[in-house]
Amino acid sequence: MVQSTSLATHFNREHDIDGLLAQMTLAEKIGQMTQIEKNSITPAEAAEYFIGSILSGGGGNPDPNTAATWRDMVHGYLEAALTTRLRIPLIYGVDAVHGHSNAYGATIFPHNVGLGATRDPDIIRQIGQATARELLAVGVHWNFAPAVSVPQDYRWGRAYEGYSEDTGVVSELAVAYLQGLQDPAARVMASVKHYIGDGGTTWGTSIKPDWVANDWQAPKDTYSIDQGDARDDEATFRAIHLAPYIKAIAAGAVNIMVSFNSYHGLKMHAHRYWLTDVLKGELGFGGFLISDWAAIQQISEDFYTCVVESVNAGVDMIMVPYDFRNFIAALTKAVEVGDVSMERIDDAVRRILRAKYWLGIFEHPLGRPELMETFGSAAHRAIARTAAQKSMVLLKNDGVLPISKGAHVAVAGRGADNIGLQCGGWTIEWQGKLGKSTIGTSILEGVQAAVDGSVQFSDTGEFARRAQVGIVVIGETPYAEGWGDNGDLTLDPVDIAVVQRVRSEVDQLVVVLLSGRPLIINAILDVADAVVAAWLPGSEAHGVVDALFGDAPITGKLGYTWLRSADQLPRKTLLSHPDGPLFPFGFGLTTASE
Repeated sequence: MVQSTSLATHFNREHDIDGLLAQMTLAEKIGQMTQIEKNSITPAEAAEYFIGSILSGGGGNPDPNTAATWRDMVHGYLEAALTTRLRIPLIYGVDAVHGHSNAYGATIFPHNVGLGATRDPDIIRQIGQATARELLAVGVHWNFAPAVSVPQDYRWGRAYEGYSEDTGVVSELAVAYLQGLQDPAARVMASVKHYIGDGGTTWGTSIKPDWVANDWQAPKDTYSIDQGDARDDEATFRAIHLAPYIKAIAAGAVNIMVSFNSYHGLKMHAHRYWLTDVLKGELGFGGFLISDWAAIQQISEDFYTCVVESVNAGVDMIMVPYDFRNFIAALTKAVEVGDVSMERIDDAVRRILRAKYWLGIFEHPLGRPELMETFGSAAHRAIARTAAQKSMVLLKNDGVLPISKGAHVAVAGRGADNIGLQCGGWTIEWQGKLGKSTIGTSILEGVQAAVDGSVQFSDTGEFARRAQVGIVVIGETPYAEGWGDNGDLTLDPVDIAVVQRVRSEVDQLVVVLLSGRPLIINAILDVADAVVAAWLPGSEAHGVVDALFGDAPITGKLGYTWLRSADQLPRKTLLSHPDGPLFPFGFGLTTASE
């Protein structure tokens, strides 16, 4: 049995929990099991219904979007909870998956796909610590991260949330992030997600229930694999997808988020075997389970059935996220008629209260306002800059890198001066946002600051005079979740055209690829003298420039096997394909710093 070392040290608070449970009414208990998104409930209503948690989803920002308005918005809910009869504090949660990325001006770190290439637990632990401080500054105690997904098919729109296709790499780096985020010096609760098998679903199995209203029909491949069905045998499933949870629980996981996906046709939110028998029983997980966004509604067309089956399966808190009155009424009825036992309710509430005591929010419910000076600070941006540099993987280098700072440089491509594109999805808005979406440094700005010679820029690659070195920055338009499912993985024709155009105008050509996964790069690989996978480096792209110009070495190693064509997917097909991969797992050329 694996037991959370973090929670074990707080079992002496069980008598406090016993005392609270003895005083709580059914309404107060069910309120604790309820999580609502902030636009669907007022602070006064949160107090009236004894709500246990409020969240901001992707793009759930105040207007104007500043650190100060974030603090005021969050504090409104936190203070309201303290007016209730028992003064049980609520927890405010956000998707700070690469920094407090909803908030304008926060430090945006590289997405996990890049961090996996660093193989550096220390820098990832620092990212967790910095993220915790920026969250606590505005009163947020709960971060829906890290993803411990182990993506086995790069067509998945959430592949960039996974550190690697390799379970060992994912486990080591996710534990480092969890430890940083939950550092007692400035503690934020991690939500280890998505349990279980979100990275192991099968292409074409994401069947949207007729009764679920959702924008599943956008780009042609939207929701082709995200929220799909995992079909591995149990031994394989455990070896690939359960192992990171075992490591995370041992390292102190207090909360785990349940996944949208199914396992052999049964939605995970209704899967008592995996939620209760395995996670809480076999692994001894003493924390609580949170559902994903409206995910229980995919269990059945009947909402009452959704509530009963998910709670009985082992879900402790429901991310409703909209109609809280309907959820509370359904769960209340289920208890009154015996469809959900009081023992199950008390178990769920005990787990939630245990996490709240562990967080220390009974003593310090409003976060750490004195940390506001750390929000988007130079110290945090320095960590992000280093992480971006360490994330880079050099796929090809025919004598051009590092670039001389005295060279005449031509910079092109739609990603060169586009902070939103280099940050990717889950940045300011759920699906990301192009342009100068937040405070940061673009790759062009980094080059202009680094170069002693002249710099020309044209996003289309049309220059007035020939240059010694061309840097073309191309990549994927931001996306998130099932909206990013993509069966082609080919480069944008506009990007290919720019690379080919610049090739004729420079002596040496460097292509920098901004992407959330390996892409089909055959069209540009032979054209370029150097190709660098910079992934989604975040707001501090001068880290990319540091590596290009030799202020830091390029040492990153692929966390994903690089494919030649999309028909080589999923990964098990790629690994056995007669043509082999374009670049193997762990590949990465190196450069020395000057």
